[in-house]
Amino acid sequence: MTEAIAPGLLPEGLADRLPPKAEASARLVREVLDTVASHGYRRVMPALAEFEETLVARLQSARAEDLLRAVDPLSQRSLAIRPDMTAQIGRIAATRMAATPRPLRLCYGGPVMKLRADQLRPERERMQVGAEIIGTDSVAAAVEIVNVAIEALQRAGVSGITIDFTLPDLVTMLADGPMPLPQGDVEAVRDSLDAKDAGSLAALGEATRPYLALIEATGPFHPAMDRLQAFNAGPAKGKLDNLIAALRAIAKPIGWDITLTLDPTERHGFEYQSWFGFSVFAEGFIGEIGRGGSYAVAGADGKAEPAMGFSLYPDPLIDAGFGTTAAQRAFLPIGHDGARAAALRAEGWVTIAALDEADDPLALGCEAILDGTELRRL
Repeated sequence: MTEAIAPGLLPEGLADRLPPKAEASARLVREVLDTVASHGYRRVMPALAEFEETLVARLQSARAEDLLRAVDPLSQRSLAIRPDMTAQIGRIAATRMAATPRPLRLCYGGPVMKLRADQLRPERERMQVGAEIIGTDSVAAAVEIVNVAIEALQRAGVSGITIDFTLPDLVTMLADGPMPLPQGDVEAVRDSLDAKDAGSLAALGEATRPYLALIEATGPFHPAMDRLQAFNAGPAKGKLDNLIAALRAIAKPIGWDITLTLDPTERHGFEYQSWFGFSVFAEGFIGEIGRGGSYAVAGADGKAEPAMGFSLYPDPLIDAGFGTTAAQRAFLPIGHDGARAAALRAEGWVTIAALDEADDPLALGCEAILDGTELRRL
């Protein structure tokens, strides 16, 4: 016999958002989307679930085994709830908006769900909000994406922002060019550099030793860039000229109040990015609150289309109180002046109308009561 489930119990990793956090979540998402919309990004609302094979074919930032699945009773085909919205934006751009002029700017916001939680984030359902440019992955697009992400967070009240730049395909580019590696060592070199493990990198053999210098090219942006420039003049033999110029161009317009760091070989979470990636951190929070960079969208004809974008995961910000406002609440007794109540709402008050003579304004969280046409503080 199946044990009865407690009425308020939810599955592990899922949670209700109650006032005021539910209101804060909606407000913060709206602030981000309003900011990106002011830069010309148009809102799309992808479906919550898709046919599994369609979604899996486009998944890049999540693995197929992370999908929460169900069987569609109408088609009898397997459905999957989205673990990430970026893949859906790619599908929309490549199919229903394939004829829309490029660059195509799109933004989105909504919940995503994973089958399992990770160590840093115990929640399986979380909010994702972001923006994508489809049709280009140029330096100009990178400049725009990074600065729009920063502006959106600042408008939402986030301070102490750090942007960490990375070059996801750097090892591949070097291994195919000036610093050749045995084919079987490329992935091991990536893993060692990602972990900043100089010992395991050196143990791989003589061919990997020049890569040790990349571990030193990590940290605060300007000193790290100097070390990357020195690496470019040495082992890389000038092959990073364009990448270094691009990183400096992306960093140049970013305000002095933003901390910039560089980790050129960071790979975890950037497996599907191409030449550029970045992570977003905020002071007081463990782990990243967003990431972005360049990638490719598979077209309906099989050809790849360049793209650049970012996604923010604001749940930690909401849990910390960002987006919460202390709106003043006014109690409206039965028979109140409707026109005066409307005027109060226009002034920014939240009005709570009595439904019974016994309603208590203090119990309902009100700071004032409408007495005739006058607002009296409680």
